[in-house]
Amino acid sequence: MLSTMTDATPLPATMAAVLLTGHGGFDKLEYRTDVPVPVPGPGEITVRVGACGLNNTDINTRIGWYSSAVRDGVTADSATAGLDPAASESGGWGGALPFPLIQGADVCGRVAAVGDGVNAALVGRRVMIDPWLLDPADPTNLAGARYVGSEVDGGFAEYCRAPAANVHPVESPLSDAELATFPCAATTAENLLTKAVVGADDVVIVTGASGGVGTTVVQLARARGAHVIAVAAGSKAPLLVQLGADAVVDRDDPDLAAAVRRAAPGGRVDAMIDVVGASMFERLIPALRQGGRYATSGAIAGPIVELDLRWLIYGDLQFSGATVCPPGTFAKVITMIESGVLRPILAASYALAELQAAQEEFLAKRHVGNIVVTMPARA
Repeated sequence: MLSTMTDATPLPATMAAVLLTGHGGFDKLEYRTDVPVPVPGPGEITVRVGACGLNNTDINTRIGWYSSAVRDGVTADSATAGLDPAASESGGWGGALPFPLIQGADVCGRVAAVGDGVNAALVGRRVMIDPWLLDPADPTNLAGARYVGSEVDGGFAEYCRAPAANVHPVESPLSDAELATFPCAATTAENLLTKAVVGADDVVIVTGASGGVGTTVVQLARARGAHVIAVAAGSKAPLLVQLGADAVVDRDDPDLAAAVRRAAPGGRVDAMIDVVGASMFERLIPALRQGGRYATSGAIAGPIVELDLRWLIYGDLQFSGATVCPPGTFAKVITMIESGVLRPILAASYALAELQAAQEEFLAKRHVGNIVVTMPARA
């Protein structure tokens, strides 16, 4: 049995959405107003989307960057025109993708309908969607994890369907657009800091500190009591200090490792949180102390790095990748939002029909924080 907001307001038959029709350039994004609204099945919820945030996964997936044949970072040209189709044939983070696909992992909205077995009292509640769809039989099975907006349709649409276990009520004075800055960024940031075992009095480097994940890592590392050294463009330093960075090192410093050590108390660096990769990796790994920890969730500047194994071996370093977030991560994020531990950094918002313009601004990297799209109002 399907429950909806009221008997007078059933789910509409169609909705506005942006469809990704294949790997490629902006021409693969198709705005439509005749897309069928997803009806919840047993154990599922359909959410009327208020806002959905952008992140690097949206760009990477669109152009097929996750393919192992791709060797470079995302550039303005590749993000606009796409990659060589042969190189991006299996360009989702988990392999080949079903097209057409609705992207968008960072969903905030209100429950519009619930399927069998779901509490009808949730209808009308404001909620956020945990983008990690873990294996219900074994949530620790990393190979069984799927992602909203990748393996299943996401939030660049008026309505989005998800398992009830992934739909979390949230009580907050923040707007839908502000709340949509959190799902991907905050879960990723929490996972990175957990993987790198960052705690009180640790000194941690944060690369890409002005982006959505980076600004959240800065906040959460500070909340843990760590000493935070943010690496970003010098023009973005004032806001990063406001968010909790103890020091900001210009990413263009010719001797980045030395600059970081100067900013670190006693020259000691315990951990590095990296979303940039490429030359940032090679320039900063030598700054880690003996026994230091490194965790990464992205490689926006490029996935291929050169590693002198002597740094790893004789430095007793610990390296961790951080993609699939473990059970309980999103619930922890909701608690931090409701308690005010996390501050939203909303750089800009665009209408759903302006998704291409939103991605163009995202790619320019002039902003600090997150960019979101908002949904059209319904009569």
